[in-house]
Amino acid sequence: MEDTIQKTVDKKKFTGQLDISIGTMIEIPRAALTADQIAEHADFFSFGTNDLTQMTFGYSRDDINSFLPDYLKQELLEADPFQSLDTTGVGQLVEMGVKKGRSTKKGLKVGICGEHGGDPSSIDFCNAVGLDYVSCSPFRVPIARLAAAQAALRAKK
Repeated sequence: MEDTIQKTVDKKKFTGQLDISIGTMIEIPRAALTADQIAEHADFFSFGTNDLTQMTFGYSRDDINSFLPDYLKQELLEADPFQSLDTTGVGQLVEMGVKKGRSTKKGLKVGICGEHGGDPSSIDFCNAVGLDYVSCSPFRVPIARLAAAQAALRAKK
């Protein structure tokens, strides 16, 4: 039986090429810092901003709920960095990653995935730094589409 299968496989040689995009998630600060090197091997980047936020702030997902509400109440943070992208810190890494990646590969497609992709202020930032797409959970898609359209209109002015 195995010989029959192998002979069938041998007869069906593939002669065409597959057009498949290869990409990577940028989820840790070092990946953003070395994005130019990573872009040599990738057609697209997707910034995993939830993980990138966790790594940049040094927050543990297990512990965050024990102190984040207090940080927000005492205004140590302007907003929950897992809901609205911290453009000052994490955003710098995203912007740098985009610039470095596109310095190596001009046509590099770049976006974010995660809850930030459904936040209007995060979408404004993504548009400003030249991201191609955002993705988010399904319930946030209508908000994301509206915010993306508004950001595009503001950019035209």
